[in-house]
Amino acid sequence: MAKSARYKPKSQRKAQESVRILISSAEIQRRIGEMAKEIRRDFPVEPLHLVAVLKGSVFFLTDLARQMTGEISLDFIAVSSYGNRTETSGEVKLTRDLDASIEGKTVIVVEDILDTGMTLQYLLRVFEQRKPRRIRVAVLLDKPERRIARVRADYVGFTIPNEFVVGYGLDYAERYRNLRDVGVLTLGARDKK
Repeated sequence: MAKSARYKPKSQRKAQESVRILISSAEIQRRIGEMAKEIRRDFPVEPLHLVAVLKGSVFFLTDLARQMTGEISLDFIAVSSYGNRTETSGEVKLTRDLDASIEGKTVIVVEDILDTGMTLQYLLRVFEQRKPRRIRVAVLLDKPERRIARVRADYVGFTIPNEFVVGYGLDYAERYRNLRDVGVLTLGARDKK
């Protein structure tokens, strides 16, 4: 994993923040290509319904879908557990539901990061009630040190240390999503919540 470059915010208010690159965009793209092949190896001809957990997984979903062969469909769901903080509140709430039924479909839940597992546990419970044929989980980042819930991903891009990461869809207070790399965010003392 790359660790050399740093992103520095331009505004004075954010001047105490910095982002150290943890995973480069090239590494991310290579691994997503491998994950797409792994998923298709498990489901060679079956239509797949990819469900992205908004907003963080949009970049991951887009790149994963473009790497996949065969028939796929897409949908989106949104939940909230962070707000503008670096620690989860522990309370998960649905803020946007799916547009279409998943009954009888092979669903791949596409998530940016699996840390405490509370969000994924909630979503799997919701999805299982809707009677899909199968459910699998693909996560770009897995942070097992933070796991509280007994959940796991079927497809993992990278296992990372217990640090707050941003970039490639992941944010802090809606910032940094557009970074091509995944990096560790360091906040100034007064910015921490």
